[in-house]
Amino acid sequence: MDTSRPIACVTIGLAPEVLGRLEAECEVRVVGADAPARVLHGALADAQGLLCSALLPVDERLMARAPRLRVVSNFGVGFNNVDLPEATRRGIAVCNTPGVLSDAVADLTLALILAASRRVVENAAHVSSRGWSGGRPAPALGFDIGGKTLGLVGLGRIGRAVAHRARAFGMQVSYHDTFSEPPEELRYCQYRPLDDLLGESDIVSLHVNLTAETHHLLGTRELGLMKPTAWVVNTSRGPVIDQAALVRALRQGTIAGAALDVLESEPPAADEPILSLPNVVLLPHVGSATVETRAAMLDLAVKNLLAVLSGQEPPACVNREALPRALERR
Repeated sequence: MDTSRPIACVTIGLAPEVLGRLEAECEVRVVGADAPARVLHGALADAQGLLCSALLPVDERLMARAPRLRVVSNFGVGFNNVDLPEATRRGIAVCNTPGVLSDAVADLTLALILAASRRVVENAAHVSSRGWSGGRPAPALGFDIGGKTLGLVGLGRIGRAVAHRARAFGMQVSYHDTFSEPPEELRYCQYRPLDDLLGESDIVSLHVNLTAETHHLLGTRELGLMKPTAWVVNTSRGPVIDQAALVRALRQGTIAGAALDVLESEPPAADEPILSLPNVVLLPHVGSATVETRAAMLDLAVKNLLAVLSGQEPPACVNREALPRALERR
């Protein structure tokens, strides 16, 4: 073994050319997603890098098993799977893949809005179940989105991309974020306090990171502020919405419906109540699921990993305060 080469543990599937790219720079240990914990811990014992998906919990226990770890490179924009304060304390750089998936997630957000407004899923099911050919009554009419108010909770990269698309459909766009002055290119967006945005919007779309502050950002009280004709759309993280409260609101008619790409627990249990509600459009967390986007995400994740292992600043680091220690450790 060449001890001068850094060791990287990989827990996601890689194409041969990507694996070769890593192997040219470091020793690679591939651990299958279904491998026992002891196998992963063994691979991490002297590893300096970890390339993983956001499904792998990187907690204090895992980091304690990897005393030489310098970088966790997440294949995804989310990083709530990592104990960020603990990683920072240990001098471990936590990297993610922002930006490259913004357009794909924004496209899917608009797709969910259109699916909800035009009852795409219900009408498709009506045809495939022979309802149309059998003369059964068609689903209820949908609604136009032109002129309606879209409330964006979060005006980061993805929220801004959604705003541009919604504007092209003639929607009025409001937003809530930590800043009240919109960027120059989004002067048509109106800042609103969260409670006001919820009460005024016809569609509320969530675009925030999952943090302690945003966990259950929408609960019983917040959903109760929305119009009974309003829909909530979530392509961010499932726990941003209190799912039990959402199910109650959907059953009671507090809001009209929900279009979701994410849930609190994924995949959901077979008896999860939200799966059986007629006023829900639900997708299996496919916001970034295009060939082009996934390739760009993997490229950035690999760049982040290799940069830190070679002592260079990575393109996308979440806890930049940990970088000095991560880059100097060997």
